[in-house]
Amino acid sequence: MLEIAENGRTWVLSGPTSSYAVHLTEHDELLHLHWGPAIGLADAEELAARPLPSGSSFESPLDGREEYPVEGGPRFARPALSVRTSERRGTEWSFERYDTEGDELRLRFRDGGLAITLHYRTRGDVVERWTSLDNDGDEPLELLRADSAVWTLPEREGWRLSQLHGRWAAESRLVRSELTYGEKVIGSRRGHTGHQHLPWVALDIDATEERGEVYGCALGWSGSWRLAVAQLPDARVQITGGAGYDDSGLLLLEAGESFTTPVFAGLWSDGGYGGASRTWHTYQRTYVIPDADRDRPVLYNSWEATQFDISEEQQEVLAQRAAAVGVELFVVDDGWFGARTSDRAGLGDWTPNPDRFPAGLKPLADRVHALGMQFGIWVEPEMINPDSDLYRAHPDWVQFQPGRKRTEFRNQLVLNLAREDVQEYLWEQLDGLLSSAPIDYVKWDFNRCFTDAGWPGDAYPQRLWVDHVRALYALLDRLREAHPGVAFESCSGGGGRIDLGIMSRTDQVWTSDNTDPLDRLAIQHGFSQIHPARVMAAWVTDSPNTQLNDRVSSLRFRFVSSMAGVLGVGGDLSEWTQEDLAEARRWVDLYKEIRPLVQHGDLHRLRPPSGGLSAVQYVRGEETVVLALLQAQHYGEPLPALRLRGLDPTASYECLETGEVHRGAVLLHHGLRTGLRGDLDATVIRLRRI
Repeated sequence: MLEIAENGRTWVLSGPTSSYAVHLTEHDELLHLHWGPAIGLADAEELAARPLPSGSSFESPLDGREEYPVEGGPRFARPALSVRTSERRGTEWSFERYDTEGDELRLRFRDGGLAITLHYRTRGDVVERWTSLDNDGDEPLELLRADSAVWTLPEREGWRLSQLHGRWAAESRLVRSELTYGEKVIGSRRGHTGHQHLPWVALDIDATEERGEVYGCALGWSGSWRLAVAQLPDARVQITGGAGYDDSGLLLLEAGESFTTPVFAGLWSDGGYGGASRTWHTYQRTYVIPDADRDRPVLYNSWEATQFDISEEQQEVLAQRAAAVGVELFVVDDGWFGARTSDRAGLGDWTPNPDRFPAGLKPLADRVHALGMQFGIWVEPEMINPDSDLYRAHPDWVQFQPGRKRTEFRNQLVLNLAREDVQEYLWEQLDGLLSSAPIDYVKWDFNRCFTDAGWPGDAYPQRLWVDHVRALYALLDRLREAHPGVAFESCSGGGGRIDLGIMSRTDQVWTSDNTDPLDRLAIQHGFSQIHPARVMAAWVTDSPNTQLNDRVSSLRFRFVSSMAGVLGVGGDLSEWTQEDLAEARRWVDLYKEIRPLVQHGDLHRLRPPSGGLSAVQYVRGEETVVLALLQAQHYGEPLPALRLRGLDPTASYECLETGEVHRGAVLLHHGLRTGLRGDLDATVIRLRRI
């Protein structure tokens, strides 16, 4: 809901439980008024009537109060917008008008030939904000920095900051720390979202999992980015965020050109971190994720079974075994194309290897479909091997600095996707590939960061950092429109490209290359702070886990850990015993029963993975399911009971495993046991209202 004052200078956007309000002063200063519990227009106008404090030559009354601080004028806080022309740097803007379209509010300002529009839209209790910049003048304008939005928190003491940090195979680790004076900056200068940080922060004073106020912000951008959380000298807190890591230059806007920043979304919740997470999850399932109401199928991926040593016959044997355990989507990973017998060759040549697939992918895809499964493939379109037909034909198509060595990681270089000829080549290759066989799914990988981000001959080469991402989005959008039945997964060496921007164009994400079920608990716990289980791919792989740590775990533990998201299987099924295959079939059948709850239900984190017992609960309608996993237990130490959440306290619930009837806020003794060797164990508990 949007409310506008009669004088057209105060605006209130409200969701079911929260409101966001801004006010334009008589001097065209756009001030932040309120973000938090729901208020009305009269409340906002009362806040707007309060005068700004007087400034001094050392302090600005605008700092910490402006809605979107620009560079220039009486300001000292970090600017969200920094513009340079041939004559000057900075912005001196004036208000032109506001307008609305549907539920979107637009506030338009101008500085000479630059039109600046701030956009606002509510999606439930999530506020989406972004900025568009139009060069209506006669000369070029250089955007040194153009953040999507600035979020201002109410005046409080003792703020605590939550963030997700990590590295390859250890992504999405949750850490909380006291916010101190100065700036805390996180981001990526790697050309993609990165394994090191997810573009999300949250702040609270004393919130718990289910109680207290939480403010959260998330950026929808899949390239380099930056979020800065600043506690200013007067104790106010502001959060700025947008594309690009530094202020060295974002884009050059020629006359008539424009730039729209990515969405920077924010929410307020008084339901603790669990309530904030459930609000984020609902928002993404409703407004962000394509076809989110559809169940994601149980997947089998052949990578860990075969790696590069693949053949059509071998894949068919694996497909038969996968179908027998109830898999619904069979995926051929790396090694099916070009001269791809190792990671040293073939990237860029997206045609089936004639020795391995003499008649292309269609015969295998047809046999997979005949087994009752969908068919998928792996691609890495933004990369190229120097040993490839494409590189030999177009060595200038990669990112490189003239006169410098072309850095290789994983024996590959990065294609300059900002080039229109590269974009058209990839469109022709991928469109042709998806038209050549009945392909239902594409795992889109990205296995190295930008290092030599140069573009010799271009007038403003640093634009490739932004234009690469815009071209990636355009290519995915074009492919989805041309092939609406194909689902896409975002992968980047695991969780290196996970954000609201890529998730608006893909059906799920590969959470981590780490498939160890114990390590996955912390990764999935952090991931769930913002993103829903509906997109969180999780595989059951072999034990011991030779890909990573040689840890031994039971098949039961591996399945229950992976059933917390989109279940997949990635082990070598040709080596599994008949007993393993039969047990796997039982777990897959159980997952299909609880899948509507896991992928579409409300998540409650009952116990974090830091202790001996980890447990998550999903609630949907009249049913609930608990996944409990015992990580460790000291001899003689009793396990804690699990108190369930999100249920009707006046209703009765039957446990489908035991037949027991429970009332209201159920307290379960889950019956996990370990042997004297400390074996890991896990269980699934289902309840239905009666």
